[in-house]
Parts: sequence; C-alpha cells; structure tokens
Amino acid sequence: MYLIGGRRVQPVDRFDPKTKTWTHASPPPVEIHHFQPVVWRGKIYLASAMTGPYPHETGLPTILIYDPKTDTWETGPEIPPERRRGGAGCVIVGNTLYLIAGIIDGHWSGHVKWLDALDLETGQWRVLPDAPHARDHFQAAVIDGKIYAAGGRRSSAATGDTFNLLVPEVDVFDLASQTWTTLENAPLPTPRAGTSTIAIGFDLIVAGGESVQKVAHNEVEALDTRTSTWRSLPSLARGRHGTGLVLWNGALYTASGSGNRGGGPELESIERWELPAPQPEN
Repeated sequence: MYLIGGRRVQPVDRFDPKTKTWTHASPPPVEIHHFQPVVWRGKIYLASAMTGPYPHETGLPTILIYDPKTDTWETGPEIPPERRRGGAGCVIVGNTLYLIAGIIDGHWSGHVKWLDALDLETGQWRVLPDAPHARDHFQAAVIDGKIYAAGGRRSSAATGDTFNLLVPEVDVFDLASQTWTTLENAPLPTPRAGTSTIAIGFDLIVAGGESVQKVAHNEVEALDTRTSTWRSLPSLARGRHGTGLVLWNGALYTASGSGNRGGGPELESIERWELPAPQPEN
C-alpha cells in the first residue's frame, strides 16, 4: 500500500500488510495534494493534483505517474489549460481516465461541474456532460458501469465558507448512455468533504471527512446501489480526512490524514477493519 503526497514534498511511504512494516520510497518532483490516485497497468496516476499553499493552490498542468516497481516518477499527459483544477474525483474504466468536478483556485473559488475523459492509450481528452452539482474535496467510484460522486463541498474561502457549503446529493454518470442523474431520495446521510471512497461489490463506501465541526468525522456509511439505501458501518477508530481506503485480503485499511478540519494534526496511525463474511443466499 502506498501513501503519496500531502503538504510539503514528502517521500512515498510503503506499507506491507503481511509484515506490518513501513518503508520510505522516492518523493514526487513537486509538492502534491488534494487528488484521488488511480491505478493503470501497475502504475499510480495522480490527476488533477494541487500544489502550493492555502488558500490559492493551483492544479498541476500534467498528470504525474509513480511506478512502484522502479520507484520512479514520470510526467504523464498534459491537462488542457482551460480544464485544470484540483480536488476532483478520479476513476479509471478500461483504458479511460475520468476527472469529475473539482475547484480551479485552491480553496478560494471556482468549483466546477466538469467531467473530462482521457484516453490513456492515445493521450486524447474529451469533454463530457457536466455533472448536476459542482463539488470538490471528494472521491468517486465506479460500480456496475456507473460513476458515483458522493460527498464533497463547494470550497469558498473567498466568502468565508471553506467548510460549510457541503454537497449531500449523490450524482451518478451512466457510462453507457453518457448521462447524469441524481439519487433524489438517497443523499449522503452525513454530509462532509475530504472523504475516502471505495466500491466493494455493489456498495459505495464513504468514510471520514471534515465539515464545520472541529474534529474530523469518523462516520463510515455504505450505499447499496441496487436499492439506493444507506446504512452505517463501524466508525473509524480515529476521525480523519484527506486520505484514502484500500481493500486487501478481506479487510479495509486507511492511514494518515488529518484529525481535525483543516491541515492538522497530521495523523501517523493506520486502521484495519475486517469485512463481515458474505451471508449465504436463501
């Protein structure tokens, strides 16, 4: 498992769940934060990452790629200047990378509804239909041919609304029909941003996050996408935001992140939750 980015230029940290040990690897060429990493052909792609200090962080002009096998960094495709932003959701389906929403000017202003698709084979970008809701500071996931955007906010430090313009609506993009819908009767039960999101089967799991409360959220909620119903899962041992989730060997892992809203304290802990055994069908 790999921890990448954060404030300042920091080395990649690698965690071996078999030995429960951490090791350092090569740092990125620049400071990177506020991105959702995705994996393609054994390499980790960081698209729509921010760099620079609060509140006017800027989106990187290119995708950064980390190769775990060689512990090296490379520069990927350029992001069109007029579509650059940070804090966006990112998923890969087949050979296509999708960037969802985000914010142009760090935490200051310019949250967008954009959806862009990059053909990883050719390096060509396409502009797709805008999402119903602008949002940033969230993660997306793909389930059964659909992209789910849940959580996030419209960061607006310009108006003093960095934390409180939360987006409870769940937007869904159907890859087959290339159309958006909103789950009108299934908003995120605990609206928050800076969340960690992962798809497990037909479940969309949203963990942690930040809002107007001082302490980071420890809620973990799961959306059954077949029925559009939410349920609560066991809470995180320590509320955190600005990190991610990894599924390995029947368990979910999360590490690091921030323990309060904003940038600190930076946590050093790692958590593990063993998924319940599947129930036999009647």
